[in-house]
Amino acid sequence: MIDLLAKIARKGEIFTLTSASETLGLDRLYLRKILYMLEKDGYIKRIQKGHYLIIPLSAEKSEYTLHEFVIGSTLVDPYAVAYWSALNFHGLTEQIPGSVFLQTTSWREKQTLEVFGVKYKIVRIQSEKFFGIQKVWIENTQINITDKEKTIIDCLDKPYHCGGIIEVIKALKNGRKELDFKNLSQYAIQIGNSGVVRRLGYICDRLNLKIKLTPPKVRNYLLLDPTMPVNQEKNAKWRLIANLDEKIFREV
Repeated sequence: MIDLLAKIARKGEIFTLTSASETLGLDRLYLRKILYMLEKDGYIKRIQKGHYLIIPLSAEKSEYTLHEFVIGSTLVDPYAVAYWSALNFHGLTEQIPGSVFLQTTSWREKQTLEVFGVKYKIVRIQSEKFFGIQKVWIENTQINITDKEKTIIDCLDKPYHCGGIIEVIKALKNGRKELDFKNLSQYAIQIGNSGVVRRLGYICDRLNLKIKLTPPKVRNYLLLDPTMPVNQEKNAKWRLIANLDEKIFREV
């Protein structure tokens, strides 16, 4: 069995039942029995149904794992590390999220799961919103992650997945020298949610950041931060209910 595992390991630490069957030329039913024994003996760990992690012979079998982004890359296809996780990766927030946030266009029955003690939150979006993705190397594996500008736009689109608008305010203020504001404005329009344009425009106005955005011609008012309580203060230019304390913009 160890010889068979060595053949599988030549293609990487993570494998699937399908890829192992193709590599070894074995029947899937018979291969399942082999994988069961290997897992029982601590040579592999099951990530999810049909996905496995090979444990190096020199490693502590009960404790070995890979970076959470590498594990996350196997959970859904297509995928991108996004929202709060990407915000933290890019150094745009000091807050460490309690879950790894993954963005996908695929349907998955379970949107939250736990693998090797790490919680994952899978957010399904429309295919038109799946853009602005870059590749980074983590532990010899290329990982898909939203770029800095798309991360901010995604957080404005779904503030619940980043800890609220205050994290976006921090990101824009702290990253003002490294962010591409032309890309930000293009992404804000491309994502197709007027709320993103309104929130971004309002925040940039408050932080004195120059960005080319035109207030959309809408009649309704939208909450600046849907994670916070509602108040009565309105901003007519961006058609927003400005439900964040004024001092936040001074203190972040």
